[in-house]
Amino acid sequence: MNNQHSKDNHLTSAIGNPLKMALAIVLVIMVAEVIGGIVSNSLALLGDAGHMLVDALALGLSLFAMTLAKKPATPTRTFGYHRVEILAALTNGVMVLLVSFYIFYEAYQRFLTPPTVKTPLMILIATIGLIANLAGIFLLRRGSRQSLNIKSAFWHIVGDTVSSVGVIIAGIIISITGWSIVDPIIAVFIGCIILWGAVGLVRESINILSEAVPKYIQLDKVIEMIKRIPGVEDVHDIHIWTITSGIEALSAHVLIEDQKISESQEIVEAVNKNLEKYFNITHTTLQLECEKCESCPTGIICNISRQEEATKQAKQV
Repeated sequence: MNNQHSKDNHLTSAIGNPLKMALAIVLVIMVAEVIGGIVSNSLALLGDAGHMLVDALALGLSLFAMTLAKKPATPTRTFGYHRVEILAALTNGVMVLLVSFYIFYEAYQRFLTPPTVKTPLMILIATIGLIANLAGIFLLRRGSRQSLNIKSAFWHIVGDTVSSVGVIIAGIIISITGWSIVDPIIAVFIGCIILWGAVGLVRESINILSEAVPKYIQLDKVIEMIKRIPGVEDVHDIHIWTITSGIEALSAHVLIEDQKISESQEIVEAVNKNLEKYFNITHTTLQLECEKCESCPTGIICNISRQEEATKQAKQV
């Protein structure tokens, strides 16, 4: 576990500074878009500035969650504050959902009454915002693959980037053709892309909070691997869940042969080594048994095992 904690601290250090830089960029561009939106009378720019305000709050929340997650475990919080990152990711995901619904609402209003805007200034400010958002994506892309919390912040920046592209395209088309209806059409397209990312983010956060088996881990494969360890006769009452991004946990009852404690320790070490090697499961709690415990018949895994044994016996007959 000490090795795992060092990995967590290294990850936090690696993505903490890029997150701060991305937050600073978002705040600067948000102010520029507010000023540009007022001067150019562009509702699109003001709407994008509002989106960036939400993003700034989301990035700040992610940064706060990362800082809190570094606090050590306590007697009342034995897992520490790791779950705060997942709560932040869920909160950010819900915020992105609300932003997408707001975009749909604004698009509907613009279908009814298309606004008149000063397109040159609109395009200029949106272009500056696009460059800044691309810088934010570059800063957070690596951390988004390692932390669900950073992934939520990353999706906020992606949403802003798509919005900036949409504003630029709308501005160019409107300046050439005068078709103001293009603005709400592109807004709907932007909203759909943001909604798609938000739904996936919320679903993933809920899966972790409900302690579902990580989607890349197949439970039957884990059971099969444990049973292949020399000295293991069966495994039951097995549970696999995610504590936070990058920390997978497992608890199980392992039925072994009656043997010395030293030999049992070798089995535990072999199981832990293979769990980390093949499934990235680094936090384990194994209960060794020489006889099936009383709780065994009530577990789902036990029922599956009994069905497999019955099938084997039927084939032998």
